[in-house]
Amino acid sequence: MFDTCIAGSLPKPAWLSETHKLWPQWKASGAELLEAKADATRLWVSAQERLGLDVIGDGEQARQHFVHGFVERVQGIDFEHKVEMGIRNDRYKAMVPQVVGPLALPGRVHQFEAQVARAATAKPIKFTLPGPMTIVDTVADQFYGDRVKLAFAFAELLNQEALALQADGVDIIQFDEPAFNVYMAQAADWGVAALERAAQGLTCKTAVHICYGYGIKANTDWKATLGHEWRQYEQVFPALAKSRIDQISLECQHSHVPMDLMALLAGKEVMVGVIDVANDAVESAEEVADTIGRALQFVPREKLRACTNCGMAPMDRSIAQAKLQALVAGAEIARQRWG
Repeated sequence: MFDTCIAGSLPKPAWLSETHKLWPQWKASGAELLEAKADATRLWVSAQERLGLDVIGDGEQARQHFVHGFVERVQGIDFEHKVEMGIRNDRYKAMVPQVVGPLALPGRVHQFEAQVARAATAKPIKFTLPGPMTIVDTVADQFYGDRVKLAFAFAELLNQEALALQADGVDIIQFDEPAFNVYMAQAADWGVAALERAAQGLTCKTAVHICYGYGIKANTDWKATLGHEWRQYEQVFPALAKSRIDQISLECQHSHVPMDLMALLAGKEVMVGVIDVANDAVESAEEVADTIGRALQFVPREKLRACTNCGMAPMDRSIAQAKLQALVAGAEIARQRWG
């Protein structure tokens, strides 16, 4: 009950890459970099086990960015001639690769880090992939000329990798779709269908993570414009409730998301974000337990999972670990109260 897990990313050690950045530069190359990525993955797997998390993630230590870590292996994408583009409805600018031809995936993408994580723990592991709509919003299309066609082209490749990750021993495959909170009508119209195509044929648990973004200034400034109630989830949750996706991960702690929106996910497992990643203040265990308790008004206890609001990549490692400790302690209090 109230299994604990991370949303996805964790801070990279300073010996692996730059810190506090979403697109950090690596500190090594070649075989040395590969070894460093493996070491960082094992470090965070061990830390999560030591802290007592129930489901373990690789922390995305082998990826420079949660989207580009996948698309850099895709044929038909030009990383040599990046262009500046507005992302998430022009919330911020980024240098992104261009889609210049038919998309294809000639081999594996995340086999290395998935197998490193699988070998490092006997606990269930969750592995994250970017969702089709969010990838479309993070590349410049110069070939397909249609966002839906491009999304389904990516969905086919994601499915190819997801099936292979399942064969690697991954227990939960999660697709990250922050774009669902920006293009709500399109998400309900075709985004969920593209997501289901990405998850087609999987027999392991499937999840989708929908948040309000990393704790960076562009995102916190955007949140300040959303008013006293954040109702973006309201448009896409009914479509997700009808989908074949097993788990929905959402932002909750210190947000203005009305908790009753979780009732729209009847029948689904809900990963409730009980740790704020946009604030360095470490939650108390009581605060985490209280958030779980309030969520229980709308989510059956056997369906509730305790999670972080979003990834922790830009944070200090010490703060991230303290927050994960609070996550585990708060979930234990909740089990004692409502178990």
